[in-house]
Amino acid sequence: MRKAGILNRHLAGALAELGHGDGVLVCDAGMPIPAGPRVVDLAFRAGVPSFAEVVDGLLDELVVEGGTAAAEIRAANPEAAGLLAERLPALAFVPHEELKELSRGARLVVRTGEARPYANVLLRCGVFF
Repeated sequence: MRKAGILNRHLAGALAELGHGDGVLVCDAGMPIPAGPRVVDLAFRAGVPSFAEVVDGLLDELVVEGGTAAAEIRAANPEAAGLLAERLPALAFVPHEELKELSRGARLVVRTGEARPYANVLLRCGVFF
């Protein structure tokens, strides 16, 4: 039994399988989830867990070299946009429809309970050396 870090066994196991360059989509409750990637659904109730909690927890566990978010997040959800800009070393913005297309190539999707718009980011795994 783990005593710290991510305790969810499905998520911890999925993270252990990731490698350099793999994509991890962290998404709100409304984001369409593409067929193909492994999915760990953490959504419990609207807002639980929040996008910020899950992003912070993942960034504590993963080496991330960058991310991609929908350009619409800046106007529709400035709090989430600020969180991503503050925490990610390289953040690109694309139209939401393009982010949905890019998410098809993700290796893992982590669905949150977030109920605010455009709280989605495609993280790109880095390497620790």
